[in-house]
Amino acid sequence: MTGHLSPTLELTIDLMRRASVTPEDAGCQALLAKRLAALGFDIEPMRFVDVDNLWARRGHERPLFCFAGHTDVVPAGPVEQWLSPPFEPEIRGDLLFGRGACDMKGSLAAMVTACERFLTAHPRHKGSIAFLITSDEEGPSINGTVRVVEALSARGEQIDYALVGEPSSVERLGDIIKNGRRGSLNGTLRVKGTQGHVAYPQLADNPVHRAAPALAELCAEQWDRGNDHFPPTSFQISNIQAGTGTENVIPGELLVRFNLRFSTELTRAAIQQRTEAILDRHGLDYQLDWRLSGSPFLTPAGELVDATRDAIQTETGYTAALSTGGGTSDGRFIAPTGAQVLELGPINATIHQVNEHVGVGELDSLSAIYADILTRLLT
Repeated sequence: MTGHLSPTLELTIDLMRRASVTPEDAGCQALLAKRLAALGFDIEPMRFVDVDNLWARRGHERPLFCFAGHTDVVPAGPVEQWLSPPFEPEIRGDLLFGRGACDMKGSLAAMVTACERFLTAHPRHKGSIAFLITSDEEGPSINGTVRVVEALSARGEQIDYALVGEPSSVERLGDIIKNGRRGSLNGTLRVKGTQGHVAYPQLADNPVHRAAPALAELCAEQWDRGNDHFPPTSFQISNIQAGTGTENVIPGELLVRFNLRFSTELTRAAIQQRTEAILDRHGLDYQLDWRLSGSPFLTPAGELVDATRDAIQTETGYTAALSTGGGTSDGRFIAPTGAQVLELGPINATIHQVNEHVGVGELDSLSAIYADILTRLLT
């Protein structure tokens, strides 16, 4: 299958054959490390608890350019719905099918082959190149990139430019560059009441009834108006649970889970204060636990943005747009160190879906773009 394929496509297929369902790495990082060691990278596995991470660096000077990504993938889902086994990659026409094709083993392969191409042409480049690879991006993201960044910071290693290989493109490769992400704040709300018989409501206290006006107010709240880079903050209830499952029992507790995707106009503290003020105003007996998935970050116009847009223009002939939309990524752990952070990868139309696929031609073009970015920043 691989005799006539490009180096990028071959490596993508080798990675996809490894069923690295989060947090398993399944040997992907060892494969990448072998390729990088041959290029003169110093290889440093970093395992935290049950998560394998890889830090590989070539050079000791700044600026430090870092490729960042993940080897773990989401579960395949109903295998019988796949046109071919999800971990047996298959090319049909000009598309490569299989789990991880575009999220994000194709990007990882393109990063490696971009380095191979760049180092052949520029073996004495300025600065340093690094890879920060985790197997915990699709999972809880506790022992992955965030732990590696903490370890690097503790010993004084500073990333200047980080390019995350998340699938950012929408209609064609390189049409969108993610130059920031909204923050993500999760809330778990428990509203207490008194369980009772529906025929005797005077002897009970229905927490659903009590909480409904407060929840309606939270849903209607205008948290901000956004700004030039971010849309307005969004509040979304994701789960509501109450009751015993019967029709004749008033529940004793209401559980509500919600999420806010917030812009740089707000802080975690401001959101929490405003939310709790609304709940208090409605006189609820409640417990509210918060979990921050990540704060918002933004990389404005500068060296990394300019180099990436110019590389895309050279390879594709069109100008990429900047966007902060979508979910979170591991860029949220790198940006607070002061690094310029962008996300650039394949078309994201089929990520996490049955029959995930990527265009074969996309991968070679992506490798060329990555190599051009290195050339612009490190020569």
